[in-house]
Parts: sequence; C-alpha cells; structure tokens
Amino acid sequence: MAWPAEKKRLMLEALFFLAWARILKSLPFPRLAPSLGRPMTETPSVHDLSNERLIRRISEAVRVMSRHTFWESQCLVQALAAKKMLERRSMDSTLYLGTAKDRQGNLIAHAWLRSGPIYLTGAGERHLFTTVASFGTDKSNRKD
Repeated sequence: MAWPAEKKRLMLEALFFLAWARILKSLPFPRLAPSLGRPMTETPSVHDLSNERLIRRISEAVRVMSRHTFWESQCLVQALAAKKMLERRSMDSTLYLGTAKDRQGNLIAHAWLRSGPIYLTGAGERHLFTTVASFGTDKSNRKD
C-alpha cells in the first residue's frame, strides 16, 4: 500500500526526531532538562480543533516509526520526538515524567506527552505512575 506524500513526510520527520531524541536522552538529565520546557508547568488542556487531526497524525507517526528503529525508542524518546514535531508547528505541549515501583519493588520511570486534551505518547501507562515533573512548552503565541 502506498502512503500519500504528506504521510510519508510525517513518518520520515518522526524517524529523524526519534534519532535526535535518542541522542538527547543520552545526555545527563541536568543538561537535558532545559530543553524540556518550563519546569512544573502545564499547558492548557484545550486546543484549537483545527489542529486535532495533525496532533493525532504526529502521534501515529511517532508510534509507528518507533517500532522500526534499531535503537531504543521507548517512552521518553517518543515524547521528545513528538514534542519537537509540535514545536516546529508552534503547538503547545506538556511533557510529564512519572515514577512507580514494579512487582519486585524496583523504581521505574515513564514519560508521556500531551497537547491540549490529546495524549500523543505514553497514554496507556500514565495512570500507573505518580507524576513527579511536568514541563510545559507554550508555542502558540497567545495574547492572554
């Protein structure tokens, strides 16, 4: 099945930003944190309805392409890639970091990304984690 040109471009962009995010993830957290957004802030949970289709397409592109990388493209890498794709389009997002304990009592972490009311990445597991940090990026140039 041939994909339309727009979908191909979005998939290639997602692949590029997944690679970029994987490199970024290798940085020590104090160096990575400033690029995540404003600490302990959240963007509004509403959005321009005209952006909803694009937000969902970005989510799909990141999810699909993350399954085809030869590097690790788990939750934080996916959240960073989707965040960058939204930023390029001047769209708000909030990146969340959470922790929990696994069955053996070990501390585990998870990251997820939201734009408006839509969770682009990490949505399914987010309820299992306690949010320990949020990073809001307001790119919409609102005149509030």
